[in-house]
Amino acid sequence: MRGLKSTYKRHGTLNLFAALNVAKGVIHTQITEFKRRVEFLAFMDQVLLELPGSNEKEIHVILDNYCIHKRNDEWLALHPNVRFHFTPTSASWLNQVEIWFGILSRKALKNASFKSVNELCADIEAFVQAYQVNAKPFVWHKREVEGSQPRNTISNLCK
Repeated sequence: MRGLKSTYKRHGTLNLFAALNVAKGVIHTQITEFKRRVEFLAFMDQVLLELPGSNEKEIHVILDNYCIHKRNDEWLALHPNVRFHFTPTSASWLNQVEIWFGILSRKALKNASFKSVNELCADIEAFVQAYQVNAKPFVWHKREVEGSQPRNTISNLCK
């Protein structure tokens, strides 16, 4: 049996930092070449600059447990009004920015092909700009369970 050669060619990668203002639905983003602690903290500095009155308010940042989000005590000491909170492992659904990343993936990246990193960057920036026009908070809803669905779920668990 002969293997087929993939037609996919990677032209480089980018990192996208994003912070969602859950009260307004506005997204703050920064595209970087690397995904290191120094870029993360530079992004956090930029987010604070973009937030009006951020020095007078308590800022609560929900983060996953990625290594660059941890051990930032020096930066946090310089920003005593900022608190980092971490989602449990495998619970990214608790962080609403993950909803936004899903929208970005479906609307701008899925099945897309980029000839260069610059093209990818331009498409992401265009999506972010278009998204901001109608940005609004996400509203979580309790999933409705109908009729036989609970019985089917319970019987599936018993098998």
